[in-house]
Amino acid sequence: MRNSITTATVGLMLVLCQALPLRAEDQPPLELTDNPPKRYVVVKGDTLWGISKRYLKSPWRWPDLWGMNKEEVRNPHLIYPGNVLILDLSGPTPRLRMEGDGGLAAAGGDSSIGSTVKLSPRVRVDRFNTGVAISSISPSAIEPFMNRPLIVDASQFETSPRVVSMSENRVVSAAGDSMYVRGIEDGGKTRWQVYRPGKTIVDPITREVLGSEAVYLGDAQLREYGEDISIVDISRARLEITTGDRLVETPAPQLLTYMPRSPARDLVGMVVSTQDNVLAEVGQRQVVVLNVGSRNGVEMGHVFALYRSGATVTPRALPRSATNEDARRSLQSVYKDLDPKGKSGPVKLPDTRYGLVFVFRTFEKVSYALVLNATMPVNLRDLVRAP
Repeated sequence: MRNSITTATVGLMLVLCQALPLRAEDQPPLELTDNPPKRYVVVKGDTLWGISKRYLKSPWRWPDLWGMNKEEVRNPHLIYPGNVLILDLSGPTPRLRMEGDGGLAAAGGDSSIGSTVKLSPRVRVDRFNTGVAISSISPSAIEPFMNRPLIVDASQFETSPRVVSMSENRVVSAAGDSMYVRGIEDGGKTRWQVYRPGKTIVDPITREVLGSEAVYLGDAQLREYGEDISIVDISRARLEITTGDRLVETPAPQLLTYMPRSPARDLVGMVVSTQDNVLAEVGQRQVVVLNVGSRNGVEMGHVFALYRSGATVTPRALPRSATNEDARRSLQSVYKDLDPKGKSGPVKLPDTRYGLVFVFRTFEKVSYALVLNATMPVNLRDLVRAP
C-alpha cells in the first residue's frame, strides 16, 4: 500500500495520439500521504483537488481512491460542505467513502445515519440544505474562462450576429449604450456576449491552425428584435465595442465538478499560448492553452505534468593537465558509451518535470488548463504528459 508510485515516462511525439486506458493490473499501488485523515468533514471553500492532496501523494489518482470506473468519473457525484469522508483501510486497497444520511448518501434512498456507501452515479435528491457543491479547482481562478467564447473558427465568426452601427452614430460604445445588430434570429435569446477574434493559435510543430482566440468585450441584452436589424443594449463593457464586433449567446453557468485524473499515458501536448497576452512566462494559478483537445481524447479534469524539454549540447573536451586527468578519462569513457566510434557528438539532455496543470475547458483542437504548481516559470513550447 505504501510502495512508491512510478512516474509514467512518455517520449516526445510529433503526431499526437491517444493510447488505450491504463489497465487495472498495470496501475501502481495508491500511495497515501504520511498522515491522511481517517475522517474529514467537507467545508465551504474546499475543492476536489485540495481534498485529494490531503489523502494522496498523486492527487490525480482521486478516482482510484474512490474505486470509480470510467463512466463514474465522467458523471461524478457532487460533494457538498458538511459531507463526511471516511478512509477505509480494511481492504487490500485504500478506499474513500461517504458517511451519513446527507449529501451523496441521501441519494441512495435506503441510507441511514452512520452508514457507509460507495460513490456511484445516481440522481441526487436534495432533501437537506447542503449549500453549493464544491468545485474541482478554485472557481475564482477560472471563472473568466468558463462562460465566455474562447476559441472561434472562421465559419463560426462568419455566422455570428454582427454589430452594424452604434447608437447616435458613435464610433465606439461602452456600458449603457445601445447598438444595432444584424443576424439575431427570432428564438427568444435575449442575453448575449460581445467579442472579436484575437490572435490565431498555430501548432508550432505541425503548423496547423488550431483556432482563433476570442477577445471578450462585454455583455449585452436584447431590447427589441427585428427581422433584419435588432436593438441591443450594452450591460457591461470590458473593452470598447465598435462596428464589426460579434455576438454569441450567453451560455448557462457551469460548475466544474469533474474528478481530477490522469489522461492516456502516451498523450503528449505542448503549451502554445498564454492568457491575457502574456508573451512567454507564466506561473501558478495562471492559465495556459495546450495544443491537444477533444479530438485527442482530452477531457475536463485531466491532469498533465509539465516538462521542460532537455537541451541538445555538444560535450566539450577537457584540456590535459595533472589536476583533471581522472575527469578527462571519465569523460572520454562517456563519449565511448554514447558513440562507439569515439566521436563526441551532440547529446540530448533528459526532459525536466517541474509542475502540474489541470484541464478545465476543452475545444476540438485545444484545451485550457490552470497551472496548479510549478517550480519554474511556464514557457511556450513546454511539454505536457500524463503525470
